[in-house]
Formats: sequence, structure tokens, C-alpha cells
Amino acid sequence: MTDLETSLPAPTLADPRPQVTAVLTDDAQLIAACRRGEARAMERLYHQYKRRVFGMAHRIVGASDAEEVAQEVFVRVFRALERFRGDSALSTWIYRLTVNASLTHLTKRGRRKEVGDDGLTEVPAPPTAERDSALASRIEAALELLPAGYRAILVLHDIEGLSHEECSAILECRVGTCKSQLHKARARMRELLGAEIATRFAKGNSSDDV
Repeated sequence: MTDLETSLPAPTLADPRPQVTAVLTDDAQLIAACRRGEARAMERLYHQYKRRVFGMAHRIVGASDAEEVAQEVFVRVFRALERFRGDSALSTWIYRLTVNASLTHLTKRGRRKEVGDDGLTEVPAPPTAERDSALASRIEAALELLPAGYRAILVLHDIEGLSHEECSAILECRVGTCKSQLHKARARMRELLGAEIATRFAKGNSSDDV
């Protein structure tokens, strides 16, 4: 677990997680039951992935729009299950839908930025006494300033802890491209957060990450 992950508050959903009997033992059975329209299976799929989907959406689009995006993701999931061919893991497919829905939402909202140096300035540090308590909000603010693609790879790899191979499958690009984007995204975060946070931001990331 990286310092970035531990610094951010864990997103939560208002509704509690109900207890669902684990009868459906694998993704194939779960998908088949959902395709048959079994309400219990659809409920199980939703509760199995809702927190991860909401968390990803929260990191990419922000707290105010995360619930809306998460709901859109599950609408897409249940509409598209009939066409899911199993070329990737169910989780990979759902996370891909989450990233795509989040980026689409950003585009519609007019907040997607082009990759480049324009318009990105360092996020100011609060007074020393407040720095520890304000670290999470500073990181959130820096994420808001990143181009959407950079934000997505940071969320998937550094916050969600997915491997480069998993990120590659979700983003539908080469592993080398993921590593390159992650390197650029981390560099941008260091610029935004300043030298004070740079070391803590990079701590815990293995040498093969870039």
C-alpha cells in the first residue's frame, strides 16, 4: 500500500452491504444467472463491485459526481452482459466500463484537459501545523488538475493497486504505454505537490513501475 493510497479517505456508499448467500461460485455462473434475469444474482454482482466502482469514479470525477457515474456504470453493465464474451475477466471488463464512463463524464462536464504544460500550477501547501491533516485534500486537488488519462492510470495503478498488465487490459493499450503514462503522471503530481510530497508520493512504488 502506497502513501498515496493511505493518505486518501476511503470512499463510502450510503447504503449498507447486505448479506448475500454465496451460492454462485464463479463469474461464469454469476453472469449466466444475471442473463436469466435472476434478481438475486444481479444484486450479488452489484454488491460485489459497487465499492470498487464507486471508489474509481470518486478518484477520477470527484466526490460530487461519483454516485452518478457509478450508477451509470451499473446500467451499462446490466445492459451489456448479454454481449460480454469473456475475453477478459469480469472485473477487468467492469473496471474498463468504469474508467470509460468516468472519462466520458469529464468530457461532457468540460473538465478534460489536453496533455501538456499549460494551465497546471503547483498546489499551494497549507501552514506547517495543518499539513498532515490537509495532505489528502492536497492530493485530491492535484488529481483534479491532471489530464484525464493521467488521472486514470494513477487511480488504477497507484491507488487501486492494479498491475501494469491489469491496467493495460482495462485501458486497452500496451503495457509499455501504461508505464510511460504512469511515469508522466507521477512527474506531474510531483510538480503539482512540490518537493515536500514528492518523496512520500513515490515511496512504495517498485523500480519496475516505470
